Amino acid sequence: MTKLRVLIIEDEPIIAMLLAEVLTEQGYDVADIASTESDAIQEAARHRPDVMIVDARLRQGSGFTAVSAILAEGFVPHVFMSGDRLTKTVLDPEAIVLQKPFHEADLLRAVNKALSKAQERTKP
Repeated sequence: MTKLRVLIIEDEPIIAMLLAEVLTEQGYDVADIASTESDAIQEAARHRPDVMIVDARLRQGSGFTAVSAILAEGFVPHVFMSGDRLTKTVLDPEAIVLQKPFHEADLLRAVNKALSKAQERTKP
């Protein structure tokens, strides 16, 4: 079975490394870590990830804007993370949002939920 490629979009190096470690241990292939909006768009085009873990607020740009640009090229399942409360009014009503801080199990559930919703989108 092919490992699913994950793109992590996170501007805090320690958090990005922890996410990468957890996801790698769970059998995912971490394609890359992007820390800015422009890097996220570029790396998504380069790696074509199967799923993205996205910090909502980046120091340089926005995770929301990056995802919007990436999705313009085709849907990629994604999970938004934030230390702030994100309201569904700003996001797609079906957006998967993970509130920081979270446990490893919460991350894995959110990724699985994003992947399941993506599969539902492709069913006729």
